[in-house]
Amino acid sequence: MTENDPVLRVAPRPADINSNGHIFGGWVLSQMDIAGGIVAGRIAQGACATVAIETMQFIAPILLGDLISIYARVERRGRTSVAIRLDVIAGRDRGQTEVKVTSGVFTFVALDENHRPRPLPDA
Repeated sequence: MTENDPVLRVAPRPADINSNGHIFGGWVLSQMDIAGGIVAGRIAQGACATVAIETMQFIAPILLGDLISIYARVERRGRTSVAIRLDVIAGRDRGQTEVKVTSGVFTFVALDENHRPRPLPDA
């Protein structure tokens, strides 16, 4: 998988709509956390946990009928943690239009069998 490939693609459901008719922000955060966890788990070669979300921006609403694609790239790598930039693009109008809807940096820490931080494997 490359940075040009989405880590996750998902279509929101009617139950995911908030009172404004847009997709609930918590829903998209959970999808981003899932996508980031996939990438972090590959890097850590094992279990990880989300420890921080920073620079989160909601740029445009997600609408019912959008197909969202989540793209990831590593921003920082520490001894036990990795920070991953997650960009969410909504495909609209049956794929005719793409809109960047949100972006954020999620930090994950690698965990050992006792759920304590452990060093990341060499890159």
